[in-house]
Amino acid sequence: MSQIYYITKENIEDKNILFNVIYSNKEINYYYSDDFSCEFYIQLARAGFISVSYTEDDVQYLLPEMQFEYAVLEFKDLHISQKVKKLLKQKDLYSFSINKDFEGVLKQIEFYHQDNWMDKDYLKLIKELKHYKDTKADFEIMCCELICKETNEIVAGEIGYKINSTYTSLSGFNIKEKRYNNWGKLQMTLLAQYLDKNNYSFWNLGHPYMQYKIDLGAKILSRNDFLIKWIKEINI
Repeated sequence: MSQIYYITKENIEDKNILFNVIYSNKEINYYYSDDFSCEFYIQLARAGFISVSYTEDDVQYLLPEMQFEYAVLEFKDLHISQKVKKLLKQKDLYSFSINKDFEGVLKQIEFYHQDNWMDKDYLKLIKELKHYKDTKADFEIMCCELICKETNEIVAGEIGYKINSTYTSLSGFNIKEKRYNNWGKLQMTLLAQYLDKNNYSFWNLGHPYMQYKIDLGAKILSRNDFLIKWIKEINI
């Protein structure tokens, strides 16, 4: 942890530090903090950080990351595979919803990701953010659920957040059973269609290193190109 710089809300509020020290530093992506307040988390998110957490010696830290690259989906670029197109037509098998079962999605993420970074203080913070109203920012924690109608079980889902007209993914899951092959891709496709229909500008999928994001149609943007796009939408 000593090799990662500590970050404060004053650093984010100081536009000189934010633009000329943090954004412009191409050698550093992770920072850390022990501030798990809703206000600070939203402030970081608005600045373009995606925050996870890390535990060392039973102490949990917030790890805001200013990524070197981002996977970003413009909805005009959405690619739907033939297998997912087939599933989309089988509406008798599934239902898709937004913000219907926040606790259920969180529990599934915890169950299917035993080493998940959403732990203790971070989970507490996410639950607080779900009900937190910020008068200064158009911020909202969101979840989506893909439910098997036969079992009434959440088969795939994710947690993320809305800021202005953007959506950013945090963590998700899908059940690894043969009967649910491609349901994770189905969930992402349905979410993309929902975001498009509701006039979101783009979907920030975070790290670009997972092939499924590229398969979905996401483009890899450098930090600089991402920030140009992000700042325009967020009005930093």
